[in-house]
Amino acid sequence: MFKFFKKFRAQDDGAVTVDWVVLTAAIVGLAVALIAIIANGATDKSTSVGAFLSTHEGVSHN
Repeated sequence: MFKFFKKFRAQDDGAVTVDWVVLTAAIVGLAVALIAIIANGATDKSTSVGAFLSTHEGVSHN
C-alpha cells in the first residue's frame, strides 16, 4: 500500500491541465472585471453627452 501511494504521488500527468484551467479562469475573471469597468465609464459618458445635447437641442448656429 505504501508503494502505491509513493508511485501515485510521483505521477504528474494532469498537473499541466490544472495549471491551464487556473490560468484561463484568472484571465476570464480579469476580462469580466475590465468589461464591467469600461461599461460603467461608457454609460456615464453617454449619459452626460445626452444631457448636454438635450440642453442644446433648439439652438441653431447660423
